[in-house]
Amino acid sequence: MIMETMEKNTGDVMRIQYQSKRYELPYTLIRSNRKSCAISIAPDGQITLRVPMHITEREISRLLTEKRHWIITKYLELQERARNRPVSDLTDAQRAALEKRYIAAAKDYFPKRVAYYLQFTGGSYERISIRDQKTRWGSCSAKGTLSFNWRLMLAPPAVLDYVVVHELCHLTYMNHSAAFWRKVESIYPDYRSSRRWLKDHGQELVL
Repeated sequence: MIMETMEKNTGDVMRIQYQSKRYELPYTLIRSNRKSCAISIAPDGQITLRVPMHITEREISRLLTEKRHWIITKYLELQERARNRPVSDLTDAQRAALEKRYIAAAKDYFPKRVAYYLQFTGGSYERISIRDQKTRWGSCSAKGTLSFNWRLMLAPPAVLDYVVVHELCHLTYMNHSAAFWRKVESIYPDYRSSRRWLKDHGQELVL
């Protein structure tokens, strides 16, 4: 995933009627030089709409209308999962200390996995960054910076490896074209199951 120069507009609200109830869902609108539109919902319910720089308000409204069923069902699903998630007995200090340890472990572990898979993917990168993002598990910038979410340390090793391979393949293909996915599959044949696991369980990667 390519990191882009972005312009943020916050404070927008979408209104959705669903099963006799009316929901007002705040969302963040991010304009960038991307070519397509994308909607994501973080585990905490934060909705982000990423659109091309020059898209009109009318087009944005039409997109939200077309995707309203997916948005509300996904939003309510995440709310339900959050309600059913076991309450952690960690104090804020304990959680901060544990998070610090995981980040330190990630800074040691990710470079090793990158070095292993780089021999198969080819390409070159400038540096590796460990981050804590709400909606991204990894990214590859045009300048060759590989970024990974430390929370992947809480995932099965196969899932972490999939994200590493995914971002390394972006060193060759800065897109999600058919050629890109063929390259991912040639190196990591079972990538679909790991991708599905992240979609189904990614919101559970919390302390």
